[in-house]
Amino acid sequence: MKAADVEATTESKELAISEKQQATEKKQELLEYPKSVAFIVSNEFCERFNYYGMRAILVFYLTQKLGYNEETATVFFHVFTMLVYVFPIAGALVADGWLGKYRTILYLSVVYSVGAMIVAIGAIPLPLMPVKIVTIVGLLMIAVGTGGIKPCVSAFGGDQFRLPDQGAELAKFFSLFYFAINAGSMISTAVTPVLRADVQCFGDEDCYSLAFGVPAVLMFVSMGIFVAGRLRYRVRPPSGNMIFGVSNCISNAYKGWRMNRKTSPLPHFLDYAAPFVGDQMVYETKCLIKVLLLYIPFPAFWALSDQQGSRWTFQATHMDGDVLGYHIKPDQMQVINPLLILVFIPLFDYVVYPLLARVGIKRPLQKLSLGLLFASICFFLSAAVELCLEQLEPKAAPRLPNMVHLRLYNGMPCRYDLISEHEAVADSIDSLSMWSNLDLRVPRAMEVGLRAKSSSKRCPNIEGRLHLQPGQSVSYFLTKGGLREFSDGLSTVQRLNRPLLLRTLINTPPEEGPVRLRTPASNLASVQLDIGNLSALHEVALGYGELDINGKRAASFDAQKGGLYSLLVQGNARDGYEYNMLEVVPPTTLSVLWQLPQIVVMTAGEIMFAVTGLEFSFTQAPSNMKSVLQACWLLSVAIGNMMVVVVAEVKLVRSQSAEFALFASIMLLNMMLFVLLARNYTYVEEPEPDSNTEPAQMSDDTQPKESSIEQQPTTEETAEQVIYRSNAYEL
Repeated sequence: MKAADVEATTESKELAISEKQQATEKKQELLEYPKSVAFIVSNEFCERFNYYGMRAILVFYLTQKLGYNEETATVFFHVFTMLVYVFPIAGALVADGWLGKYRTILYLSVVYSVGAMIVAIGAIPLPLMPVKIVTIVGLLMIAVGTGGIKPCVSAFGGDQFRLPDQGAELAKFFSLFYFAINAGSMISTAVTPVLRADVQCFGDEDCYSLAFGVPAVLMFVSMGIFVAGRLRYRVRPPSGNMIFGVSNCISNAYKGWRMNRKTSPLPHFLDYAAPFVGDQMVYETKCLIKVLLLYIPFPAFWALSDQQGSRWTFQATHMDGDVLGYHIKPDQMQVINPLLILVFIPLFDYVVYPLLARVGIKRPLQKLSLGLLFASICFFLSAAVELCLEQLEPKAAPRLPNMVHLRLYNGMPCRYDLISEHEAVADSIDSLSMWSNLDLRVPRAMEVGLRAKSSSKRCPNIEGRLHLQPGQSVSYFLTKGGLREFSDGLSTVQRLNRPLLLRTLINTPPEEGPVRLRTPASNLASVQLDIGNLSALHEVALGYGELDINGKRAASFDAQKGGLYSLLVQGNARDGYEYNMLEVVPPTTLSVLWQLPQIVVMTAGEIMFAVTGLEFSFTQAPSNMKSVLQACWLLSVAIGNMMVVVVAEVKLVRSQSAEFALFASIMLLNMMLFVLLARNYTYVEEPEPDSNTEPAQMSDDTQPKESSIEQQPTTEETAEQVIYRSNAYEL
């Protein structure tokens, strides 16, 4: 060939390549950004606002309104969360094998919205309403709804783009999608606690019906927004689900193993399924199982992470929420996690990961190990905080089975000397004051004689017997009528970051009354007191309060902090009244900001574990198995919540600090197990795309061919990874 011909041929090739590039660029210009994604992103914001807002106050509703204790409320919370992460499997099966993503999202959103409204209506104190049953029904419907649509919404958003031409736009969409998730979570966890605590309705100090109702309304808005975009959506038909394919492969492998293991042994168990399902399915199932082996320690991480909404919220209620003149509500501490996630994502991508790479930590499994380690560290930190709380409150109840808390209140106008058969009960007690011994060792139930002697002729001597029961708190009130015994109820007092509890001990003539307790600055109605019921505790709003006898003020107080107090009043209408307010159990002094270190460490662990874990899983599994991995990932969250339920029910330890330390130790062992499992793992390297081959464009009406599974082009792997990376944040 002559030089001129070669030159002409070269110019022709260059011209063809240039025309091809121009055609590609023109094609990309003609592809508009799908307007339908605006409806999907708005829908996701409203849905996440409802879910996280409802979940933020759920444990308080269970304890304060439904009467469950902290243990039962914790179990209830984690069973609900477990169901939320079990139903995605059902949602994926329904969407991929029957209804398709659009109709699955729509129908289950109806179930979700109705369930949210049922919970809100159940919080209204209506007569004859079975509140507990209504709440359970509503929460079950929410679990079905949110769990069912969870695996569908992000994938449905991805369906709106034409790949691979709009790969960059798809990445931007999932960044926006992720932002909507965390924005909804952050705003709702900040707003719903305010609606719960700062609004009064139906005669209560709080308003759970409004706190549940606003997110429920947002869920109906979410559904309306989703339906409004129905004419703009690209809707793909159901394509089948690989979960069935994997199950079929394993079951056929078992049949083949039973038939041929002796006559024709094969090197791998799944190889026996090849005659039934084909070599490709066997290979892909092997890859799936290889990744799933690394999932074994994963549920423990979620067991720790999801306690941010239960145990850590209860821990926050035990702490002082006053910070720089602002009162932080315990359930508002949950807003820090999504806020930190927004900050940590770019920080880790551009600062932390490059620094770790310099010391040799750059492989996904190394980052996963660090995420598990951070989870363990954060629970050791929470155990330390809980231990400090337990040490700060030694007066709440006897901590040893052979210990008794004994308190004596002097309701007389004179000082008394105490004389007892027990050497530990010997002292003097001033008028309107308290004597206590909180370290009285009593090996068995016993009665002890007590004589209170006064040097004043105004007050008679008082005699009686003290009944001491190991492990119990007992109190006595000295009056003209003698020694009056009552159960002080301190063993049931919760260390809540809320208005104080007040007991009234009144020594006045029986004919004087009525006696009323009121707080003029609050919207609470006054309470008429039964002065014979010394065990009664009354919740008092912070601020100025009064005790009135016959409509006239007999005592006043200024309630500034939570805790438990006794108001002692003695006298009569003719001579006047004397009173004194005693602090029985002091308010918590440990600031709620001490939770920040554990929240920061847990969020860092979540970034390294959740994001890296999904990226690793979906790059290591065959493209057809990615949906299966998504279901297994969500299932590990459900198993983790079941672990919390088991530990709470079995009661392996006696104190909350010991339980936190137990979870931290379990997590540490799980991290070591993960390191052993990952030690010999061989990464599957993704093939480089062929730049000379133009990727095939999938049309809107593409139907599945021989396999019932929708096949994705290899060049769509990168875009698909973006989808699953974004899903990590939603967990």
